[in-house]
Amino acid sequence: MGKQSVSLVTLAALLLASCGSGEGSLGSSPVTVTPTPTPTPTPTATCSLSARQSFVKSVIDEWYLFPSDVATGVNPASYPDVQTYIDALVAPARAQNKDRYFTYITSIAEENAFFASGSSAGFGVRLSYDPVVQRVVIAEAYENAPALAAGIDRGTQIVGIGTNASNVRTISAIVASSGTQGITDALGPSDPGVARVLRIVEPGGGTRDVTVTKADYDLDPISDRYGAKVITEGGRSYGYVNLRSFISSANPQLRTAFLDFRNRGITDVIVDLRYNGGGLVSTAELFGDLLGRNRTSSELFSQTNFRSSKSSENTRHFFTTQPESIAPTRIAFIGTGSTASASELVINGMLPWLGTNMTLVGSNTYGKPVGQIALDRASCDDRMRVIAFSTGNATTAGDYFNGLAPKIGNSCAAGDDLSFPLGDAREASVRAAIDFLAGNACTTRIADAGSGIAAQSRGVRLEAEPEMLMPAEPRAAQRELPGLF
Repeated sequence: MGKQSVSLVTLAALLLASCGSGEGSLGSSPVTVTPTPTPTPTPTATCSLSARQSFVKSVIDEWYLFPSDVATGVNPASYPDVQTYIDALVAPARAQNKDRYFTYITSIAEENAFFASGSSAGFGVRLSYDPVVQRVVIAEAYENAPALAAGIDRGTQIVGIGTNASNVRTISAIVASSGTQGITDALGPSDPGVARVLRIVEPGGGTRDVTVTKADYDLDPISDRYGAKVITEGGRSYGYVNLRSFISSANPQLRTAFLDFRNRGITDVIVDLRYNGGGLVSTAELFGDLLGRNRTSSELFSQTNFRSSKSSENTRHFFTTQPESIAPTRIAFIGTGSTASASELVINGMLPWLGTNMTLVGSNTYGKPVGQIALDRASCDDRMRVIAFSTGNATTAGDYFNGLAPKIGNSCAAGDDLSFPLGDAREASVRAAIDFLAGNACTTRIADAGSGIAAQSRGVRLEAEPEMLMPAEPRAAQRELPGLF
């Protein structure tokens, strides 16, 4: 792909904010789109609402993957902003589960900063909400960010939020008044310098109030604490890699991790993508290459297919062996409902080549087999992300709008045990992954697990998966990292 970039391609997976869920996306480093996408009519240089609406309409008309599912007769003057107008145009596709808020307007500058380095401003934590106990639980805390520096890490519970020690409100009171959106409102805007008093219950017990101030930080895509390691058990060694997001700064870290695996002769691998909502296509392709030492350049990893009028844009990625590539015997992918887009592309891409020698551990993935191109209107800092293509693997399989678990016959249900660190062999999903790699049978397939009466009668009931918190108007980083604050 040596041509100059004229767009970004992304596979976004945005969960409904009204459900208190997160969203994720799979984007790409610049890729070639030929000819240069030129919306017709070309928008004016002004940034009036009508001009911006005209821009997004022209993009949808030219590139939307489901042209027959775009609403007709939509009057832009009836909508107070750009996004609600977009929502009205693509409502028919959304009604068919084809576009779950994957088409949206965002900021060029903010998104570029995130994809380059994971740049964000906040506390530096991923937050889940447990509706049973009405508490916010830290799913993950980032290094070099304010929360971890204040002693807040995975498993810490937030039971109250305030702007000072005298006005801390309990989470249950906030939710009773304003729902889960009230929690994100109470945490304040995502600006450096915003401080909140958090009443926390530490994993070992004990309650204390701590003041945490939001700051700019760069997200480390692979944690120095647990992101890449070798787990040794029963005389066998298993490679473990936890990728937080598919951003460009992950590439050298992935290479380093897999070179270590290669040097140690690792062939059994755990790939933990449980909170990974997506990122760059180029990083997803590199991940596939690093898992493809025993593949040839004639074997297909993934494919993208545009609407018929844009079929000249269709691309194929064949395995390209890297110096750090390994030849895996077995792979256990760990996923949840927050696993989306780029994460799903990697899992789906490996399925034809490993079959029953790979599994999905945890719970079902989100389900996002379609992707976007992004067209910029720099004068207004507008980036229009529009669903423009579908994805598939070597067998063309790509119909996983309902998640990947139904496509993986030997999937294995497991919980996300927040009482143990990520990468710990005692943590439920890591434990199930090791058991699979060791040749032990899984006790419950994901499809058979659930919280309903039927599942309980089979003795396979799992606790409901906590919600990853999501604001009504997410930042670029929050689209890729469900629950990020």
